[in-house]
Order: sequence, then structure tokens, then C-alpha cells
Amino acid sequence: MPQKIPGKRKAAILMVALGKDASAEMYKYMTDTEVEDITMELANLGKVDSEVIDMVYKDFYEIGVAHQFITTGGVEYARSILQAALGDDKAEEVVARLSTFLQVSPFDFIRRTDPKAISNFIVNEHPQTIALVMAYLNPEQASTLLQALDPEKQAEVARRLATLDHTSPDVIREIERVMEKNLAAILSQEFSTAGGVSALVEVLNRVDRATEKAILESLADRDPELAEQIKNLMFVFEDIVHLDDRSVQQVLREVDTKELSLALKGVSDEVAQKVFRNMSKRAASMLQEEMEFMGPVRLRDVEAAQQRIVNIIRQLEDQGDIIIARGGEEELIV
Repeated sequence: MPQKIPGKRKAAILMVALGKDASAEMYKYMTDTEVEDITMELANLGKVDSEVIDMVYKDFYEIGVAHQFITTGGVEYARSILQAALGDDKAEEVVARLSTFLQVSPFDFIRRTDPKAISNFIVNEHPQTIALVMAYLNPEQASTLLQALDPEKQAEVARRLATLDHTSPDVIREIERVMEKNLAAILSQEFSTAGGVSALVEVLNRVDRATEKAILESLADRDPELAEQIKNLMFVFEDIVHLDDRSVQQVLREVDTKELSLALKGVSDEVAQKVFRNMSKRAASMLQEEMEFMGPVRLRDVEAAQQRIVNIIRQLEDQGDIIIARGGEEELIV
């Protein structure tokens, strides 16, 4: 078995091993040059020993795992996890192999972190460091970070950000390395957390209606606020696409046109079309005109309108007028 197999040949071996459907999907993510190179490798591949295939599988699996850790928590986080799983030498080998083709822009690990966690982590850093990090964040994250600073520091960081010019790549890498290492411990704690409201909602969305109702009623007796929070997450407005047409028509009969036009502002085409398809052509045309004439609206007003319609949907379900399909229920035969 060869000790070193070129990357393109490995990719070709993997594609053959995974089959035609998977190979076709992989082609979609390649450049024209990559498609040509890999196709040439496939054409000249010939017979491949099972031992080589196993080695390629293992190679790509390790790189895939490392990539997942890096995109979740950064290189240092990935290295710490891989060291625990594979040992120091193997971890360094995998990370180094991945780094040869994975290009991560500066402070990418921070961009993937919750804005509140960023703020708590970085507020005590030097204003120049904060300004440098903010320069690589998206505007929403940068504004959240700026608002978390005290007024005096806000002004100083803003000044430094405005006057920030060229920064040595070596300086950026060193700052990034130190910050990433410090943040890795925080990320490890965050990713080890399980459960929570979202986890319960995921479970309740898959149980039958009777079980869900019994659990929510019991929760409402003990913690009404928590029960209401869970109810609001159980069915979101976009889930209307999963209702059958008759149920959608029933919901639309209960909703005011102005309320509906507000709720549909900014939704996906799939959601909008689901609604329009269940209205008469004249009603759908009038609704679209209402949306156009409405102009810009506040996001919180849209979300409030959507929540009111969700409440109507849940009320109709409670009355037995509509059915919301759930993972734990048997399929209806009609």
C-alpha cells in the first residue's frame, strides 16, 4: 500500500467508493478546473485495493471531523478535541493536513460565536485589540460588541476603528492565537451543555398531540411562563407550509387581510406561495397589492402579526378544526 497518495487521487477514490449519486453531488461544489482534474483521475484510476479505500475513508473522516470542530470553535478548539481523541501527534497531523487547503479568515472563530459570549469575553481587552477584532466582524456582531462597552471605551474603540490602517499579519495571527486559545475553554463548556427549552421543543414536536397537551398542561400548573415560552416555539409561522391546504384555508378565514399582509412581509417565497395558492386569484391579488402599498415595516411588528396568526392556528387545532402533523402521529388515511 502506498504511503503517500496525492489529494486528487484520494478524492477520486472516495468518489468511486461512495457511488454515482454522491459523486454527482460532490461535483456541484467543485470549480471547473477541479472537475477536470478529478475526472481525469477517475478515468485513470483503475483497480483500487480495499486496503487503500479504507485508508482514504479514514483520512477523509478525520479531516471532516477536524473541519467540523474548526468551523464550530476554531483551530485551537479543534486541536484540543482531536488531541483528546487521537493523541498529540495524530491531532497535529490532521490539523496540519486540513490547514493546507482550509483558508480561515482572521478571527473566524469569533464570528461563529454568540455575540453575547463575544462581548463578555472581549470587553476587558485593550481598545486597539477590540477595534481590530471588530474590523473583521459583521456589522451586527460589531454593533453588539460596541454597545457592551462602557461609554468612555466605546468612544475610544470607535476612534481606533475609524483610524485603523494596515496591521501586520504576524500581529493579527498572534492576537488571534492567544484569543482563540482562551476562548476554546469557554466553547468547550458551551458545547457540552445539553437540554434546555429548544431540546424540549424538538421532542414535543415529535410526540402525539395527546402527550404534548398533557405535558404542557402539567408545565402550565408548575411554571406558566415556561409553558408559554414553549408553546410559542412549538409552531412557528414558517411551519404553515407543512399544513394541508384545507387547514390553511381554514386559518385564512380567521385572519384579517391587513394582519396577513403584515405577517407575510419578508417571508420566503415558499411560505408566501402556500398562502396565495389557498386563496382565490382576486383575494391573492388584493393581498399582494396590500403588501406592496404597505412599504417598510418594523421587524417586531411583523413578528407580532405572525405570532397572532400562530395563536389562531393553535386555537383551531385545540378545537379540532385543523390538524398539525407531528412526527409521533400515525399517517392519516383519507
